[in-house]
Amino acid sequence: MPASVKSLLLALLLFSLPLPALAQSADTSIQISADAHAAGQPLVHFWSKVVGAGRANEGLRSTWQEELATAHQDAGFQYVRFHGLFHDDMMVYREDEHGKPVYNFQYIDDLFDRMLDKGVRPFVELGFMPSELATKKNTTMWWQGNGCPPNDPEKWAELVRVSVEHWEQRYGVDEVRHWYFEVWNEPNLNGFWTGTQQQYYDFYKITALTIKKIDPQLKVGGPATSNYLLDEEVLKSDQASGKPFDPITIPWKPIWIESFLAWCKQNNLPVDFVSTHPYPSWFDIPAGTPQAGHYYRAATAIHDDLATLRKIIDASPYPHAEIHLTEWNSSWEIFDYTHDALSAATFIAKSNLESIGLVDSLSYWTFTDVFEENRKTELPFHGCFGMINYQQIQKPVFQAYRMMNQLGDRMLAHTSGAIVSRDSATGAVAAMAYNYPPERRDTVPVLRTVEEANAFDQTGSARKLNLTLTGLKPGADFVVETLDRTHGNPLLAWDQMGRPDALSRAQTAALRAFALGTKKEIVRADASGTLHVERSLSPWSLVLVTQN
Repeated sequence: MPASVKSLLLALLLFSLPLPALAQSADTSIQISADAHAAGQPLVHFWSKVVGAGRANEGLRSTWQEELATAHQDAGFQYVRFHGLFHDDMMVYREDEHGKPVYNFQYIDDLFDRMLDKGVRPFVELGFMPSELATKKNTTMWWQGNGCPPNDPEKWAELVRVSVEHWEQRYGVDEVRHWYFEVWNEPNLNGFWTGTQQQYYDFYKITALTIKKIDPQLKVGGPATSNYLLDEEVLKSDQASGKPFDPITIPWKPIWIESFLAWCKQNNLPVDFVSTHPYPSWFDIPAGTPQAGHYYRAATAIHDDLATLRKIIDASPYPHAEIHLTEWNSSWEIFDYTHDALSAATFIAKSNLESIGLVDSLSYWTFTDVFEENRKTELPFHGCFGMINYQQIQKPVFQAYRMMNQLGDRMLAHTSGAIVSRDSATGAVAAMAYNYPPERRDTVPVLRTVEEANAFDQTGSARKLNLTLTGLKPGADFVVETLDRTHGNPLLAWDQMGRPDALSRAQTAALRAFALGTKKEIVRADASGTLHVERSLSPWSLVLVTQN
């Protein structure tokens, strides 16, 4: 191993140590047991309800469609959300020489038809602004998205009305009532929205009322803000106390949510669902205090943020509103090799399985690397958000979602690091375990290079798994499947190939096969109908145990 990589490994290991470090004698094993006939509790697969994609026009491409089919079939995703439905490249809106709107739904029809034929519904993000209606043009992305209020709110409302009525006519009222209509994307960020907060609220009002006038049963919501912010009052209080405090334990608060709901209530507006984007960002505490420095959020950040949001909604004027986190990932950085690495898969599994029961969906951004928010995409692995790369090579994150999709709909047992479930229809038992190294107190970091990603995947300690299932049929067969650094990790295989920038067909086939090459073994219940699975889980590995 080169000295530079050794140094990087040491640095990452030291960075991941807790303050104070965990005692070496602490028991970090994962112990879980379940009776196959236990009643259990409902297990809703909120993690696979919605998944993200870049922009609508990308969905017209065959690779995008093929990867969507894989994401639906193997990972169970039910809805897809994307930007740019009304962007100029979808040809939906223009005006004639007299300023009269001309509508064209051919591209949207093609996209929605293909999605619905695969069993995937649109989670409709209403945006961006067509050029003829834009108050400011080319505010975001190289493809010149118009993130701005309309120059004519009534024409915008008419665009929304004509679109929704067209979809009801084409797909039927009963189908469209299953859809969600989200008003815009991240209006708190300049570039995505050049207007004020109040202008967004007014924009939400005219949009929501337009939709509800068509059909009161259609589901509309927002504000689709990003991100969460550090609770400055708590930070100032901790600093003023003069006592030592742990910066990564300071709570974070979602942006605009309470203000948005209060304003909607004051104006008697419908809110069928609340949406926001909980990317677990890093943060800095300025110099001048003992805690000054650069920090990542706590490893429990996603759970903590969803629990905070759940409390806010429960106490709001809209306690029955659904909660949809319409974007999230380990980071919002578009060139972050963690997205391609094993550690991201474990973080995804941990964040979802430790947040059961809090929200209605947590939409991973994105399912595909057919994604054009930036043009620097020459390499087959470049740290992009997608769980499947452009060459249809499945990343470890995809395997994590595939594994979670094989869990049943009844939860029989649950602990930090493992879950046991049963399928009500078949009676089959499935369990899943993961090793997010216990000494890693914070989220996975942003990693800028392949070297950093591969080195980080080697940090952390192993954990012992002890899984016991009782009440099984004697001799029942189970498959134990392991995703780890050397099984199902195509980033490592690409690195060992020499990182070719233009994959040959043979190299593509080899990497696809390696991505699917998780380790599998058969185990059986004993004569009493008991299954014992004992394994040492290497750092960042995931294990799925399924009944044949």
